[in-house]
Amino acid sequence: MPLLQGIAKGLMGPSAYLGGWPTALLGLALHFVIAFGAGAVYFLASRKLHFLMNHWFMCGVLYGVAVYFFMQRVVLPLSHATRRPFSWEMMGIGLVIHIFCVGLPIAGMVRWKGLYSEAQHL
Repeated sequence: MPLLQGIAKGLMGPSAYLGGWPTALLGLALHFVIAFGAGAVYFLASRKLHFLMNHWFMCGVLYGVAVYFFMQRVVLPLSHATRRPFSWEMMGIGLVIHIFCVGLPIAGMVRWKGLYSEAQHL
């Protein structure tokens, strides 16, 4: 619950930790909105930039890196999130997580959906 409340804290500030399950559910919803937004951006870009589907693996890796830095340099500074000192170790962990849990799954699913759609039109 504290992890999800920590996500809600970005919107609500420290009072998110006092809200119990409602703020934890808000954090979960925010997490999925952000993930859906990242997926939607990649999907829409792939409609025009075909190399995103043709080279999905490398593009997925790079997209994971891009999402990580977007979150670190844009989203978190605009939020009420607690600022932590820079750490190369934490950056490395964050990059690996975003590559394997964000970028590659999004790119792979967009590629799979594109191949599935093409096969249906045959």
